[in-house]
Parts: sequence; C-alpha cells; structure tokens
Amino acid sequence: MEIIENNGRLLFAVPKKGRLYENCLALLEKIGIDFKRKARHDIALVSNLPIALLFLPAADIAKYVAEGDVDMGITGQDIISETECQDLIEELLPLGFGKCKLQVQVPSKSGITSAEELVGKRIVTSFPALTQKYFDELESKTRAETPQEQQGTPQQQKRNTKVKYVNGSVEIACSLGLADGIVDLVESGETMRAAGLQVAGTVLQSQAVLFCRKNKRYPELVEKLKSRIEGVLTARKYVLCQYNILRNNTEQAIKITPGRKAPSIMPLDKPDWVAINAMVEKAVLAETMDQLTQLGATDILVLAIDNCRV
Repeated sequence: MEIIENNGRLLFAVPKKGRLYENCLALLEKIGIDFKRKARHDIALVSNLPIALLFLPAADIAKYVAEGDVDMGITGQDIISETECQDLIEELLPLGFGKCKLQVQVPSKSGITSAEELVGKRIVTSFPALTQKYFDELESKTRAETPQEQQGTPQQQKRNTKVKYVNGSVEIACSLGLADGIVDLVESGETMRAAGLQVAGTVLQSQAVLFCRKNKRYPELVEKLKSRIEGVLTARKYVLCQYNILRNNTEQAIKITPGRKAPSIMPLDKPDWVAINAMVEKAVLAETMDQLTQLGATDILVLAIDNCRV
C-alpha cells in the first residue's frame, strides 16, 4: 500500500477483490467517478472529484471507516456486523448486490437438522463474533426451556460451544475432522452442496451497503455520492412508460401508473386525449401494460433509464 496523503480528499474504500469487486467497479463508473488504478497499486486518485479510492480487503473496510480516517466504504452487512462497529458508522444505502446468507451448515450425513443440535459442539467459521453470539443465544434458550431439575451443575449448564476461527476453506472443516458444523456465507449453495453440507440455521442475511463514518468530514460530498448512487440504483429498478389515454380515463390510469411520486400528464392536440409519462417498476411492467391496454391506452412505449435523480 502506497503512502496516503489526504490533502483534502475524501477517502472512499472499496473491496480490492472478491465477490463485490466487479459490481463496485461498475457502480463507480456509472456515478461518474473518473480514475485510473495502476497495476499493483491500492490507491487511485479521482480526477474529477476530490476523492481518493482505497482498494482494501472487504473484511477490513468497516474497521477503517469506523475507527480510522477513511470517510466512506462499500462492504457487506455481514462484515459490519462481525466488526461490531454499527455504533460508529451510518449505513447510507443497500446496494442490491452481493446478496447472501450467513448460515450454519452441517454434513448431510450427520443426521443434524437444526443449529440447536450443535450447542456444545465444535464450530468453525470466518465470523467468530457473530457465530459466538448466535450460539450463546441458543445456549441461553436451551437452558430456559430445560426444567430446573434437569439442568445439572452450573459447570454442566455452560455447554461451551467451541467456536474456532479459520481464514478460508471453511467448508472443508467438517470433512477434515476439525468441526461438527460450520458457519459460512451461502450465495447459490453450490459450494455447500459440493462439500456435502446442508443448512441447519441462518445467522443473518446480507448484501453490499454504502456506509460512512458518523463524524462526517465532508458531508456535502458524502451526500453527493449517495445521491448519485441512489439514482443509478433507481434506474436499474424502473423504466419510463409513456402512453396516450382518453382524458376521462386519467384517474384510473394514474392508479395503474402512479410513478414514484406522481406521473407527468400533458395535453394532446385532440382535446379528449392526454399523454402520460410515469416510472414503472420492471418487475410489474408486463402486468401494467396489460392493464393500460384494457383501459384503452394507445401508443404505449417503454424506455430504459440509464440514470436518474428522484
């Protein structure tokens, strides 16, 4: 890592590799961040804004933003929770990519079907803080549901689920005799099934988020970046739907296409007709067009939105 000289620049950390990297690069391009990253360099100065991009391991970004001099970052919610720095940072936007679950997994042939059955056993994970908290709560719940006369001595009541940390290849811990179960991230589940594992419980759901330190040094620039990213995310979710409709059917048409705040309504040369423009969610576009057609709308056009401010 090169020596960082701030010089009035906002420090923005993004993952240097891994499952979030490509999505982060695409997002930076969309919001007009112009930079060139030299080979093997983990710092890139932005030419059109007072920003320095820092390419860091995703697992470290939350710590640098919360306790260091980094102003903003992108990483997974799982990392923020594991770092236990929620009180020192502000989550600005969920980004919709990097979605996964942090799940308890056991060998498919073990006969174990729930995380409760692993209480008191050996667990291997790359998320020791979250895992320990999760199993501590399971142990407390188990003791609360056990009759007093069956709880045994105080030493027996502690159960002591053994959580061990490994940095990678968590999925092989059971087959190599290191663990009875693991806690690891699951996206598609292909790696889990290939390792002969199955889900026994879910610790949390996660996705990539934009976040910043609570004590903002550059609040206007933070808000500008947030607004740009929000515009890109909205553009991915919506299309612009344009159509003509009889003026008498305007009220019903607005109920079908209310837009994000309100549709645009414009008069046409024919006094009985109006033109309506509205943002429509891609997920319901086909059904929306069917309803407009049934209402008598004509010239229905759908236009892609590359970027927006709403």
